[in-house]
Amino acid sequence: QVQLVESGGGVVQAGGSLRISCTASGGTFVNYCMGWFRQAPGKEREFVAAINWSGATTNYADTAKSRFTISRDNAKNTVALQMNSLKPEDTAVYYCGARFGLPLVTSSRDYGHWGQGTQVTVSS
Repeated sequence: QVQLVESGGGVVQAGGSLRISCTASGGTFVNYCMGWFRQAPGKEREFVAAINWSGATTNYADTAKSRFTISRDNAKNTVALQMNSLKPEDTAVYYCGARFGLPLVTSSRDYGHWGQGTQVTVSS
């Protein structure tokens, strides 16, 4: 049973950058596709980015393309999300999710493990 802990959230001005990370424990990390999702107040959890077990394949929501980069370090059991050119509408709680096996998917329903979330606030 993999456990996930996010870190690195905070407050940043619009146009700034932030890097959030997720550390996994309790499972074989390379067996999992990893994803980042976010949830703003009053809204459903939405897909942001995902990465396959090796890091060779990634997928991004349209809102994240060209601004966000997902990466993973299998030696350290971590997955990160580098966020650049942040906008106030990026404000949300960001969650790390793990999905056992293949394929790379973007629906939160297909991820069986979640972290507690980290708050990202972008001020205008």
